Amino acid sequence: MKRTKIVTFGEIMLRLSKPGYLRLTQGHCFEGHYGGSEANVAVSLAMLGDDAEYVTRVPQSPIGDAALMYLRQFGLDLSHVVRGGDRLGTYYFERGVAMRNSMVVYDRKGSSFYSLKRGMIPWNEILLDAAYFHCSGITCAISRDAMDTTFDALKKANELGVHITADINYRNNLWKFGLDPHDVLFRMLQYSELIFGDQDEWEVASGVQKIPFMAEDSYFKIDRDAYLEYFHKMHKFFPLCKKMVLALRNQLSSRHHIFTGLLYDVEKDKLYTSRIYDIQPIVDPMGVGDAFVAAYIHAYADGFGDNQQNLDFALSASALKNTISGDQNLVSKEEIIDNMTNSGGRIQR
Repeated sequence: MKRTKIVTFGEIMLRLSKPGYLRLTQGHCFEGHYGGSEANVAVSLAMLGDDAEYVTRVPQSPIGDAALMYLRQFGLDLSHVVRGGDRLGTYYFERGVAMRNSMVVYDRKGSSFYSLKRGMIPWNEILLDAAYFHCSGITCAISRDAMDTTFDALKKANELGVHITADINYRNNLWKFGLDPHDVLFRMLQYSELIFGDQDEWEVASGVQKIPFMAEDSYFKIDRDAYLEYFHKMHKFFPLCKKMVLALRNQLSSRHHIFTGLLYDVEKDKLYTSRIYDIQPIVDPMGVGDAFVAAYIHAYADGFGDNQQNLDFALSASALKNTISGDQNLVSKEEIIDNMTNSGGRIQR
């Protein structure tokens, strides 16, 4: 029987923001959303019709119950979620506007996931019937035990022949327990068949200086030769990787981004580019990379199309996420495909 389950592992958090464009120091009310990179990927996969399981640890409390109730509405398998710990992790998000950038303040120390202990997750049971396992550098940065648990999963997935995908997801403010992020991320990517990251994250993981993306409109020309040479270097660092995906973003202002993506097929030694999206206004930038990752994994696992089609599909999904409030990309496969070939903005009747 063909395995189809896609497993993601990470921390689900409560995101708190002030209404509109108020600063965190203004006003009296907070708006709440549930989010977290690996949870966002799982929700997107479920929205696209995949058999997605999300593994995390949440408190045995009404707040933990509420987080799981939120996730269940998308049809996620939560059968291996561990309960325990004192509280759900949170982060505060201040929306940017004009020249003022968005800001994130984490409050994760002491959370249920932060206090996760190695051995709590039954990886053999979870991964025995899995087709894909997805992890990210965020989980490795939260605590030493979370990092060790991630590597336990990677080793078990590799042993069981599960396809491994990884998002570099470097978050400078999270690395507090003494290890060098480059060393940990570099080791994580040694297991990965698909690697995702933006230009800054690839630089941290590899140690190779990024190629600046200076596009100011959708007519920008990608230096294909430079990027092909860049990916040749990446292949030497990460020899098991089959597809390398690089997201490129130039933030002209908090609500105006230029965005595209590149795909390097290692076996074919070929670089694929896609259209450049000029997105204005940005409604919510959170989870844009997660939308890209999920859509690409879906297309890759589902046999949606060839390399070009899969890249176009992932980029379209990610572009659409910029228009949706909250952390998750709540769009259908049909909407993503329609956006690949149309400029959008029409009323659907």
